Amino acid sequence: MGLPNKASPTGIQRLIAAATTEAVVAVVKVVVLPVDALEVVVVVVVVVVVVVLVVVENVGVVTAKVEATVIEVVTIVIVVGVVGVTVVVVVVVVVVVVVVVVVVVVENVVEVVTVVVAAVVVVVVVVVVVVVVVVVVVVVASVVLVVIIMSIVLVVLECSALVVIVVVEIVAVVVIIAVVVAAVKVVAAAVVVVEVVKIVIVVVVIAIVIVVVVIVVVAAAAAVVVVVVVVVVVVVLIRNFLKN
Repeated sequence: MGLPNKASPTGIQRLIAAATTEAVVAVVKVVVLPVDALEVVVVVVVVVVVVVLVVVENVGVVTAKVEATVIEVVTIVIVVGVVGVTVVVVVVVVVVVVVVVVVVVVENVVEVVTVVVAAVVVVVVVVVVVVVVVVVVVVVASVVLVVIIMSIVLVVLECSALVVIVVVEIVAVVVIIAVVVAAVKVVAAAVVVVEVVKIVIVVVVIAIVIVVVVIVVVAAAAAVVVVVVVVVVVVVLIRNFLKN
């Protein structure tokens, strides 16, 4: 007896191809497109900052601008970190729910499911740890940059040189934006890893379904064979009995 159509190699290949296509599209969306957008944002922000600082003639206004910029950048970094961790937590919850459902429905492959769950949990934990470490490093680096920038601004204010203030703020903005861009890229890479984990989970679930179908088909075939053997034996016994 052959396998059902749903478990045929063609169906499996189509499912894997669809999952791979979805992952590629996700990579393009979270990595390639944001990079170009971030580069444009960096250029626009730097140009705007230069124009504003050249126009400003009051040292107090420049200092207020520095403080506002620093606060905005730190806020962006924190938001990016929180969003990244939230995404990972949601993925972990979804993985746990899927695994629980599979364990409840497929009782004959508990050992296979246990091994798969352990592997998936290890991967997800590694992703979570990497994201958390990156977010912490980015936040700490931003705080250090803020302290350094404010120190430089104070020194410049003592010198009462508006031109030096303009240069310092431009450099500070560029450095902080570069840090934020790097953080966003790292978070995007983590999202790609999560997409790969999702593909692995899909493939594993497909494999489990195939195993269950094979078990059912083999059991059905064995049952048919047993029934046929029993019928043949009974017929032979009845025939011999009638002859005697």
